[in-house]
Amino acid sequence: MPTEEELFASVDALLREEPQLPPPGERARLREAAGVTQARLAAVLKTTPQAVRNWENGRSEPKSPRLEAYQRLLAGWAEQHPAHPAPQPQPRPRPEAKPRPVPEPAPRRRPAARRPAPAATSRPAVDPRFPNGPLAVLDGDGTAHAAGGVLLDCPATTLPRLVEWTLDASGLGAPRLHRHGTDADPLLVLTADAATRLGLPERLTDRRALRLPEDHPAVTALTDAGWRLTRRGFGPWARVHRPAEGNQRRCVQFAILPWNALDERSWPGLAELPPPDIARALGVYARRVLTPRGSTAVTGLELMTALRPPTRAVRDEATGGWVSGHHAGSLGTRPVDPAPPEATAEHPVVVTSGWEGGFLDEEAYQWVRPVDLLTDEECLEPWAIGLDLNTAFLAAAARLVVGLSGPEHVDAPAFDPRTPGSWLVDLSHIELDPRLPSPFTPDGTRPTGPAWYATHTVAYAAELGHPVTPVEGYLRRETGAYLDPWHDRLKDAYVRTLADLGVTADLDEAAFLDAMARHRDADPALAAVLTAIKATVKGGVGKLRERPQGRRHRDGERWPALERPTWRPDIRAAVISKARVNMHRKLRRMAEFTGRYPLAVLSDCVVYPSPGDSPLDLLPRDATGAPRAGTFRLGPTPGRAKLEGVQEMARVVDLMEQGYNPARHIKGDGHDAVLDAGE
Repeated sequence: MPTEEELFASVDALLREEPQLPPPGERARLREAAGVTQARLAAVLKTTPQAVRNWENGRSEPKSPRLEAYQRLLAGWAEQHPAHPAPQPQPRPRPEAKPRPVPEPAPRRRPAARRPAPAATSRPAVDPRFPNGPLAVLDGDGTAHAAGGVLLDCPATTLPRLVEWTLDASGLGAPRLHRHGTDADPLLVLTADAATRLGLPERLTDRRALRLPEDHPAVTALTDAGWRLTRRGFGPWARVHRPAEGNQRRCVQFAILPWNALDERSWPGLAELPPPDIARALGVYARRVLTPRGSTAVTGLELMTALRPPTRAVRDEATGGWVSGHHAGSLGTRPVDPAPPEATAEHPVVVTSGWEGGFLDEEAYQWVRPVDLLTDEECLEPWAIGLDLNTAFLAAAARLVVGLSGPEHVDAPAFDPRTPGSWLVDLSHIELDPRLPSPFTPDGTRPTGPAWYATHTVAYAAELGHPVTPVEGYLRRETGAYLDPWHDRLKDAYVRTLADLGVTADLDEAAFLDAMARHRDADPALAAVLTAIKATVKGGVGKLRERPQGRRHRDGERWPALERPTWRPDIRAAVISKARVNMHRKLRRMAEFTGRYPLAVLSDCVVYPSPGDSPLDLLPRDATGAPRAGTFRLGPTPGRAKLEGVQEMARVVDLMEQGYNPARHIKGDGHDAVLDAGE
């Protein structure tokens, strides 16, 4: 029997040991409950976001003196945010239905045997209909990794049973973004092992159609069970559905990782991460943007409709019941044909009418200054610096008034900058400094005669003090800021995700540049989300003028995209026109304030000669030392600038002499500085 003195000595020794921390998952929960990001916690503890992430994943532990400070912080949060038992997932409420032959058991929500990945920010209020969030990543052992680190047991081993489990027992889905819209269908992301378990091939053999053949056993199993597929079939992104039961949708979205559902250009490196990290990244994107419904381009377009639903319930005065009516401010439910100059050469309105009057050419800049216009002083500068505007198309969409109705042809219209449309006008008489690109053409050359322009381009000519006299126009009388909610949501998603990566609005210029240089290393999953948000912007704008797919299309035939109300090349042209005008305005003011002229522009990236290798050596200041308004200003918000890359001036001049655009190569790694904005 130990003596009292021996027991007290053992207790004293225990008290002298290092402070004990709660389990890794609890550390993440406490931080999220306090509404603190990993980046902010890292700043408080004078460490890196990756170190915080490692602590919350259990990969490493803090050392003194951070250990004691971290333990004290967690203890304080634990008092403020005590743990509560996790609610058990409930099946979706649904109306009476016929008994199903193979009922699926509810998923068992279990503690994370694998280390749960931390969420990026504090978790919002949970919709009781969807307790497990918008999506799950299914692994080969039947584990479904939901957002927030939740693990569910999925017993299904066939696609029909997996669809039933998802709809009736998983608790997955997301509430509508607009009260007149619809809830988001649950998304299941299948890893390679999960796909094999469900009888799907490792890769698609039909590389052109990108779908399983209709007689594949997995497809016939679905159709035999009464499920339907959309026209795109069962491919990398598949939609399985049945007719709605009452007001209850019966639809599940699938993303097949081994079939390249997460395109590397839009989701760099994400498909190679562990399933918990994939679920975390997609969950953040779904919460801030939309549950993915295909490529980022498709999701960008779907987001427009989700935020501006085409219909709403209205009272029928004759019957007293409710019917579907037009939702003001939306594009409606019927497609609208464009004016001939707004269409593409293969469009039916062009082919059937024999239109030969020219086309709207509102595209992003691809311009290089002629080498013979470079001065000796510029060529002797040591550096060339590339500045990139954050999500320039998104910035252009803010408060952009576009047409909501079809075009009306008008001869010799008086120009009105408040009227969206297409104008035939001669701007070739306007002479500008040749060291700047023309604001009226994508290649920066001076117009040679009358051409079609969107409203913002013509308005800029008037802003520069030149008379504009349109010959004719296709104008839209019903107007509205259709893209405003889309802009607001994507701007918030972009800024919040950058902040989670340590790039916040309160940083000074030097700290901003330093944070941008390191932000992609802070959290690879969130870095992929940031790229996806940017791709959603550009892809969504591009989808407004989606061209026909496949070799079988013949000019003059309609293609599927034309049946969408969101096939609106005039809106795409308006966004790009405003973005290009915004860029030219900054170029012009930069020249006025500094005497510096660009070497090249590629969409939202511009290259300047510079005396130093930092934008701080280049950008103009006012008398107080503050950045000049109206020029390129550094910062994390849409429309502000960041460093794209730095090269020696001699190499850039060499690229220009060989006919290359140095903005495309300013990073020095061959990376194209612009995603395709058009198609």
